[in-house]
Amino acid sequence: MIALPPGSLLALALTLGPQAAPAQEPGPYPEAPNIVLVFVDDMGYGDLSSAGHPTIRTPNIDRLAQEGVRMTQFVVACSVCSPSRAALLTGCYPRRIEMHQHVIFPDDRWGLNPAEITLAEVLKERGYATACFGKWHLGHRSGLLPLDQGFDEFVGIPYSNDMSQALRSTRDNYQYQLPFFEGNEVVEWEPNQAQFTARFTRETVRFIEQHQKERFFIYLAHPMPHVPLFRSKASEGRSPRGRYGDVIEEIDAGMGTIVKTLKRLGLRRQTLIIFTSDNGPWASMKLSGGSAGPFRGSKGSTLEGGHRVPFIASWPGHLPEGALNHEFITAMDVLPTLAAFAGRPFIPPHPIDGHDVGDLLMCKQGARSPTRAFLYYAARGPLEAIRRGPWKLRLKNGTLFNLEEDPSELHNLALRLPDRVDGLRDLAKRLDEHIVSQVRARAEGGNEVFQPARKSQ
Repeated sequence: MIALPPGSLLALALTLGPQAAPAQEPGPYPEAPNIVLVFVDDMGYGDLSSAGHPTIRTPNIDRLAQEGVRMTQFVVACSVCSPSRAALLTGCYPRRIEMHQHVIFPDDRWGLNPAEITLAEVLKERGYATACFGKWHLGHRSGLLPLDQGFDEFVGIPYSNDMSQALRSTRDNYQYQLPFFEGNEVVEWEPNQAQFTARFTRETVRFIEQHQKERFFIYLAHPMPHVPLFRSKASEGRSPRGRYGDVIEEIDAGMGTIVKTLKRLGLRRQTLIIFTSDNGPWASMKLSGGSAGPFRGSKGSTLEGGHRVPFIASWPGHLPEGALNHEFITAMDVLPTLAAFAGRPFIPPHPIDGHDVGDLLMCKQGARSPTRAFLYYAARGPLEAIRRGPWKLRLKNGTLFNLEEDPSELHNLALRLPDRVDGLRDLAKRLDEHIVSQVRARAEGGNEVFQPARKSQ
């Protein structure tokens, strides 16, 4: 079992009430795999045909689900971009590492502290070649870019695709243009976003081919389907769902290309592919936004629709095929789980909040979620809700839901169960205070790597 750092959130939660499940002994795991972690932007739980979408067709992603495991209760740590990405790559609540105050904008100097240990650093230390393709959004000043956080390569954009002068009204007086990076250098201004999905797919294929003789980790962070939506001419008009469907189906086609590459090189059975999203759909964008499926809420909300997103893991011969696992896991579990898959458990030098859930991905008999309590922090920082077992309490209005029986959060049980409300409220207060007492500072970047400039000709 992974040792718990003194003062860890799990250790505290265990002292505050009965355990939700017995502690699990992780591993032993098979031979270390290559890893392709796909983290799309603003895709909802209901946006895949395997999740029941009536008009969006995602045969390649669906095939990954048929050949692997779908975790139906996977949640991200925050329902907006920068905090969610920070949690994925560090295994920590954004509040713990001071990455909780909404998203990073072009004029911000702050970002993820390089002192934090990222998933890329953990895997690099285990001998992996590492690459980040797509959207970063964890700091764009010098000292805060992917090459400062454990990645050997970075090709992509430093923040969201809408943070672009070319896409803003002139009356907004928006001065920043969208840069495109290779490593730490800007190689293009206001890149053609219609080529993003295909471009990052090609970079992924290139990296796989170049590193086929060694272990590799690719963090493929597609900027789509974040608005404004862009897709290639070849994908225009393909989906009955319109532009949004075109974008999703182009991502799906890219996944097919990646899988074909792995098969061609004889690497498919040696490669773990994970497909998920940074938060729920941007529902206020209407037809330009996605579907949260059966859940209320969307991006920016602490309702389930903001936090619960698709999660598919496929590793032929090692993970079961066509499995549905309803145990609760979080994005913070990805780092310790992949570290263990990569050869040995991650023993953090400071508290983190994720757990090794490899036994759950492998659907081992009797494996249960190690998460005793989950805190839902708002997009701008405050704690808004807590979940313990099936019970979720929204702190501001005091509404209580049983998510196993009522995943849409429609039936408030607070008046019937006042003692449970009080217990959850007290637990939330104590856990939040504990995290706040251990906060590690975010970092201020150095001089800008780039300056606003004219679009490349």
